[in-house]
Amino acid sequence: MSRIALLQAQTGIDPARNAAALVDAVRAAREGGAAMLFTPEMSGLLDRDRERAAGNLRTQDEDPVLAAVREEAARAGLWVHLGSLAIRRADGKLANRAFVIDPAGAIRATYDKIHLFDVDLPTGESWRESASYTGGGQTVVVAGTPVGKLGLAICYDIRFPALFSALAEAGAETIAVPAAFTVPTGKAHWEVLLRARAIEAGLFVVAAAQAGQHEDGRETFGHSLVADPWGELLLQMDGAPGLAFADLDLSRIAEVRGRVPALSHRRPIPAPTLVD
Repeated sequence: MSRIALLQAQTGIDPARNAAALVDAVRAAREGGAAMLFTPEMSGLLDRDRERAAGNLRTQDEDPVLAAVREEAARAGLWVHLGSLAIRRADGKLANRAFVIDPAGAIRATYDKIHLFDVDLPTGESWRESASYTGGGQTVVVAGTPVGKLGLAICYDIRFPALFSALAEAGAETIAVPAAFTVPTGKAHWEVLLRARAIEAGLFVVAAAQAGQHEDGRETFGHSLVADPWGELLLQMDGAPGLAFADLDLSRIAEVRGRVPALSHRRPIPAPTLVD
């Protein structure tokens, strides 16, 4: 049995304040008996004002939020999945990057979000993630952790089941989906998509989310959750910031896959045949 903690954050525009909140969460997760903490997408900075945000963006080696979390992880002896940070790449472009940090504070794995959120919602909200960020490559990332082999995805990736199939085929037993879901899409699709991905891949899905009204004016859905391989919810939070815990029994994966061995039944999909 692996005990994990999920931070449901309300990240703001000040990286120093956000770093302090993350450090507090690491301590609380350790005190609560967790072996690993999961945090949301953009845990270090949420600021839709591009000019203001630009002054707070750093390279991976220079990012103060990452440094603070690594230091506290080492002090606490805790694994941390830092959902993502806005990181300036060597070429000057930005990446939405996730980190797996071990109990020594070392970075075990990173993943740059592949699918970028470019949408126009019925509410009038318009988001163009590609205006600021460059998508990652097409390589899936799986890292050994206390929750087994952890596959990495971020937010909008949840709508692309091929990624989750690839992670399962690469041996993932748990997939992290840190997020900053909008309220309209969250109400409509958040739970059903996460449970579907867990069921399809026959594994655990851990989704730590941003929640509430943020300093930059946006509102995020929250409702962080953990789904098991059968699609059952082991944890579901509400729309307010906070820390919660869940226990994962990895033997559940073999049990569920034994009942419905969908992974072993997969076959190559032939090219479509067009019929007049």
